[in-house]
Amino acid sequence: MSSTYLPPALGESVHEVFYPDVQTTVNLFAIHLRSVGADWDYPAHEHPQYELNYVTEGEQYMTVDGKLYIQKAGELLLIPPGSIHSSLSHKGKGFTYFCMHFDIDDQLFLSLLARIKQVLFDADSPVTRQIEPVLRKLMSSADNRAASTMVQRMQLQSAVFELFGHLWEAVSQEAAQLFTDGYEKIELAHQIRNRLQGLVSQQFKQGRESTSHYGIDDIAAELGISSSHCNRVFRQVYGQSPRVYLSEMVLHEAKVLLGNPKLSVQNIAAMLGYKDIAHFSRQFKRWSGISPTRYRLEQPAPE
Repeated sequence: MSSTYLPPALGESVHEVFYPDVQTTVNLFAIHLRSVGADWDYPAHEHPQYELNYVTEGEQYMTVDGKLYIQKAGELLLIPPGSIHSSLSHKGKGFTYFCMHFDIDDQLFLSLLARIKQVLFDADSPVTRQIEPVLRKLMSSADNRAASTMVQRMQLQSAVFELFGHLWEAVSQEAAQLFTDGYEKIELAHQIRNRLQGLVSQQFKQGRESTSHYGIDDIAAELGISSSHCNRVFRQVYGQSPRVYLSEMVLHEAKVLLGNPKLSVQNIAAMLGYKDIAHFSRQFKRWSGISPTRYRLEQPAPE
């Protein structure tokens, strides 16, 4: 099991910047670049992931939830999960398209995508212009036959995260114009999450028992909102309260630290801001169902 970042002793840092934690899982399915003939006819189907479909040559008839779209070269389709869709060649001519299905566990990103009801984006739309260069990079990676399978996988993942970054930027701009109030709520929830991550990082950075009672109420005060509004907005976007989200982050850090045999449970408790090992043990057992010591014993030994 990998060990987490160990902070320097207090007094060593002259300047530091903490970046947002990245604990995102992305699953990619059925990525392909395909040329089809004039008789292409793919029957109606659905899947639980988003589908990103980009035509590079020719035109495609795509029916999504009963609505027909004529997708020309350079245009993009973003098909939501569960949408029934089918594909046909247009005017008796073949076409070439790139397709990727993806699932991501970032609730903020998914919430923003869900607010965009548009399915077809023409070649001049901000969304298409933003991600088209990365799509080209993804398509060209298939020609790199000299690269090993692992290298191709890493290059693919790198390009996909770059694509998500551009997609976030482009879609958020459109969401800001179409759903001003909703977008502001999403951004506020994002700020709350960043501060929650910073709270865990700060406790972890200190590497000793925390006497501070800084918490969610203080985060709300910093953002100029009430604690109830803080909780309500966060729950609407992420589907859970800030306190539960904070607990999950602390549990994640605790499990990673417990994978390091050089650290005692008492040291881990202090690093995570607990005043004593008993308090940490009670909380860990409440979250995971077992004690920290038992969790450590049940982990597989490193090879």
